[in-house]
Amino acid sequence: MTSPTIVLVHGAFADAASFAPVTRMLLDRGFRVVVPAVPNRSLLGDSAYIRSVVEEIDGPVLLAGHSYGGAVITVAGAAENVVGLVYISGYALDEGESLGQLQGGFPDSDLASNLIYTPFPIEGAEPGTDVSVNVDAFPDIFAAGVDRDVAEVLAVSQRPLAALAFGEPAPVAAWKTKPGWGIVSSADRTINPDVERFGYQRAGLRRVIEIDAPHLVMRSHPAEVTAVITDAIAELG
Repeated sequence: MTSPTIVLVHGAFADAASFAPVTRMLLDRGFRVVVPAVPNRSLLGDSAYIRSVVEEIDGPVLLAGHSYGGAVITVAGAAENVVGLVYISGYALDEGESLGQLQGGFPDSDLASNLIYTPFPIEGAEPGTDVSVNVDAFPDIFAAGVDRDVAEVLAVSQRPLAALAFGEPAPVAAWKTKPGWGIVSSADRTINPDVERFGYQRAGLRRVIEIDAPHLVMRSHPAEVTAVITDAIAELG
């Protein structure tokens, strides 16, 4: 099989730059990499957008999703040319399940009490709601393990997630037909690590590794994340 193009899908409260260290390592090893900007407006809309990006790529694709990006690849991964899924501190939803339902089965993380809700206008409709992380809490909860100066920049440049995304059920679960790999961040204060463990076990992922790392594991432990991605490609090959 032709070596897959690696599509890195960021999550909520972050952007494509959150994958920068891993992106650099993959490019240095000669892999083709695409790191699209996820709109973070709705699970269905975001998944459709990522799927459209994937389907424009000539050849096989390995999808890797961080955090909310895990939910996105669960749906977008149904694209025919997707050959595998890598979950990075992410949500592996089941068909018909929403983020809120999966999270609701476990105790809240420290993030829950540090979320900010802000209305935003929608033309011809009721206002939507953006969800973001309290800027003061962001470095210690969302960006723990990242250099403080960098974390403070990430805090003021975070990309909110529309509240709509939390309640939308996944119309498909790509892990039912595609092989998958998972990373649990055991020191995660953004997603309860048990949410990650449960989703991965239910999905029957080929291999799951635990890293003593915070939520932004691809920034705090980029070599380990890169290794999981490249090992997945080796197995697919």
